[in-house]
Amino acid sequence: MAPLHWVAIVLSFVATIQNYAGHMEASADIGVCYGMLGSDLPSAPEVISLYKQYGIEKMRLFEPNTAALQALKGSNINISLDIRNQDLADLAASQDAVNSWFNTNVEPYLNDVNFNFIAVGNEVIPGSLGGYVLPVMNYLQKILDDKNLHGIKVTTVLPGNALQSSYPPSSGAFTSEASSVMSGILSFLSAKGSPLMINVYPYFAYASDPTNVRLDYAQFTATSPVVRDGSLSYYNLFDAMVDAFFAAMEKAGGGDVGVVVSESGWPSDGNGNFTTPNLAGTYNRHFVKHITSKVGTPKKPGAYIEGYIFAMFNENRKPSGVEQHWGLFYPNKQPVYPVF
Repeated sequence: MAPLHWVAIVLSFVATIQNYAGHMEASADIGVCYGMLGSDLPSAPEVISLYKQYGIEKMRLFEPNTAALQALKGSNINISLDIRNQDLADLAASQDAVNSWFNTNVEPYLNDVNFNFIAVGNEVIPGSLGGYVLPVMNYLQKILDDKNLHGIKVTTVLPGNALQSSYPPSSGAFTSEASSVMSGILSFLSAKGSPLMINVYPYFAYASDPTNVRLDYAQFTATSPVVRDGSLSYYNLFDAMVDAFFAAMEKAGGGDVGVVVSESGWPSDGNGNFTTPNLAGTYNRHFVKHITSKVGTPKKPGAYIEGYIFAMFNENRKPSGVEQHWGLFYPNKQPVYPVF
């Protein structure tokens, strides 16, 4: 099959694209996560070329992969880089440990790679590693301050289960375990003007309870409010989930902290009729439209929220089932979704 334009991949990115003249540009508000858990994925230079070919200007890297960072040199792609969860305990031990990490994984690329964020851990709050996050954030921030690298923001990534309550959105609150570390983290983020990263997956809510979670509500396609929360009306589950985080952040003293949606998406296979290319494409198209419209959420109208689609490729080294089918592309670089 001949390569399809980006319009076929995320079922158009149309809301972000105003001009089509043989090449399509994705919005600067949208990134794509570059997962590497596949035995048959293209080389890093090929992947970077694919990002550039389709005008994808932001990438999330789940670890400081040398081949990817080398390939990113001169690409002008903006990077969100994760510190690996398994490294947090050692890094929290001292400033010297974080200095060494930075000197190995960031310093050599500063002149040629655009770093937007460094995320200290992925979905480790709540959990046994959560207590290491703030110390590493502080050590890392000291390096950035000393080097006047004010364009790089330090953050961490939270999963949905960091919330004890999320319905209705105004009841959003962190679990007691998450609360024990989030107050300090939110204070740090507020002081530095940095956002909190959150992973938001309406798919899982729908797939786990399709009787009570409507498909149109999960897919941004409802035409009338589905949930009302006081004076606020919710047409889509994504907004409700984000606003539950905003409510939890307010209660933990971080009402002025913004968010970046570090992962969202819909699998195209692996769970019967819940996971088809059409459903995956519909979700991602509307996710892009929603993010790039800059409408914010009912609780935070007009709030600037960046978003990252998960993920660039289907990854065959993940557990069988839906986990292997989140990609916009097959490993052969052909798009997963057909043209609408």
